[in-house]
Amino acid sequence: MAAAPVWSVDPRTGKQREQVAVEATAQEVDAVVRVAHAARGALADRTVRSAFLRAAADGLEAARDRLIEAADAETALGPVRLTGELARTCYQLRAFADIVDEGAFLDVIINHPDDTAIPPIPDLRRLKVPLGVVAVYSASNFPFAFSVAGGDTASALAAGCPVVVKAHPDHPALSELVARVLRRAAAGHGIPEGVLGLVHGFTAGVDLVAHPLVAAAGFTGSIRGGRALFDAAAARPVPIPFHGELGSLNPVVITEAAAAERAEAIGAGLAGSMTLGLGQFCTKPGLVLAPAGAAGDRFVKSLTEAVSGVDAGVLLDHRMRDNFVAGIGERTGLPDVDSPVTPGAGSEHAVSPGFLTVPAKRLTAEGAYDLLLEECFGPVTVIARYEDEAEVHAVLSRLPGNLTATVHLSAQEAAGEGRGAEIIAELTPLAGRVLVNGWPTGVAVAPAQHHGGPYPATTSTSTSVGGTAMERWLRPVAYQNVPEALLPPELRDDNPLGLPRRFNGTLER
Repeated sequence: MAAAPVWSVDPRTGKQREQVAVEATAQEVDAVVRVAHAARGALADRTVRSAFLRAAADGLEAARDRLIEAADAETALGPVRLTGELARTCYQLRAFADIVDEGAFLDVIINHPDDTAIPPIPDLRRLKVPLGVVAVYSASNFPFAFSVAGGDTASALAAGCPVVVKAHPDHPALSELVARVLRRAAAGHGIPEGVLGLVHGFTAGVDLVAHPLVAAAGFTGSIRGGRALFDAAAARPVPIPFHGELGSLNPVVITEAAAAERAEAIGAGLAGSMTLGLGQFCTKPGLVLAPAGAAGDRFVKSLTEAVSGVDAGVLLDHRMRDNFVAGIGERTGLPDVDSPVTPGAGSEHAVSPGFLTVPAKRLTAEGAYDLLLEECFGPVTVIARYEDEAEVHAVLSRLPGNLTATVHLSAQEAAGEGRGAEIIAELTPLAGRVLVNGWPTGVAVAPAQHHGGPYPATTSTSTSVGGTAMERWLRPVAYQNVPEALLPPELRDDNPLGLPRRFNGTLER
């Protein structure tokens, strides 16, 4: 049987543009993984590794025009958005290169023998080592930052792990172009090009997570797809870590005092956040608890005006468009659900943004309204109007894990008067990032960032953004009573590499 072709598709028309590749067979997946596995030694030198990451960023910037043109043709995200996302991707690569050079991620700890301790302490030296080949599953909505050269790939390479990427079917041509850039950067530093593998096809993704030489996986996508791969990773003869980002509602609480103070500004801010990228951000606020009454009415009026001014647009593919339209139909069919601005089909290929309102009491118990507590991918949010604090508590108690949770407080509440601290404490168990008086659709690439959360937001406690994303691809090893001459240079007493470390209980830098 001939291998199935992989086509680049224009989401603006739904028409095929060009055949890019063919879906990988099990034998081809095996070959790509084995080549990547054989290349792992070439990443051992941290100086070479960081230079490779910086060269990859330079190569992406040099190919900017061609890459953005290809990305826009396959995603319809527009040159402005894509230019910013490519810049973010290059920044990530360079930020990880800096972390590699610094060396603190190795977490070097040295304990000399101590016979006075109970029990006695032998000579112990600990550091972190790479896991091995990492499988990366690209996301549809960030064709640069969460795809072939995105955060999972960059952090894995920085940790010293070769990568095999399962390309997303929504941007296969771009995936091939970006892979070539990274492979050229690798070759320029004496690293085999196979350190970055690329495969296409649904079955290839399943074969990849099952391959015995794959040591870990990173995924960004749907709950259904991510959970299936997570289960497959756990069911292997040798289970592997599966770091999946699956889905998030990203709840928002607007206090009565905040609405009274600045309802119009909050409404306008929400409109910008929920329609950013046509609602195709994993951090889009999907459920907003807003007060009933006059202040809440002002908020809804402001949101109505702002969302009404947002044009229809094209989602990443027609399957997503169909799911969005069907999802809106199910939700608006529920009693007491209103749509001040009705979202839905804008044309044969586009969708229109909008929002729904519902009494919060409808969401306080199990039933048909649970649908409103599920993520709906696209430009829509649900405004749940609450009568009192008890309804807020009841709704929040029913929410699953999220990437983010937000509260809008008044100036007085933010200063420590009122329930601000209590609400933050209530939101903290629900999410990996808690925001006050802001909007979640912006994930800064910074050392203190955490992009993750309780299941189903993610399948682990790790982050996929920020420097600590590297920790997913490392494991600690302790060497006991190993002669100095046989130790890795990172663990020798004289610290020839100048690494930050904890030496006999003292932190050295």
